[in-house]
Amino acid sequence: MTYDTYSIAVVTSSADVPAERPERYVKQVVSHLAHRRTTRLLSQDTGTVEWPDGNCRLTCEPGRLILTATADDAEALARVQDVIGRHLERFGARDGLTVRWSAGT
Repeated sequence: MTYDTYSIAVVTSSADVPAERPERYVKQVVSHLAHRRTTRLLSQDTGTVEWPDGNCRLTCEPGRLILTATADDAEALARVQDVIGRHLERFGARDGLTVRWSAGT
């Protein structure tokens, strides 16, 4: 018996965003995007936002917010990065939040 195996190419990127109150931003993004996307608040300091072809995990560490985006292809990844980055920068405008994505490994 033989089995065909299929693999899906996955692209990733991450951002390390300095933030005094990262928990606040996780809750705000997850809550705000819940009307358009599947979102989950996994704990008070971790949340996810999901698309059919990608997702973003938001994780708090002391003094920073770690974003990890994963998608099926570069176009989907760009969409995830754009939505998460735009919303975080808007929500964190007073705190000067800036999201800079780096290619994953």
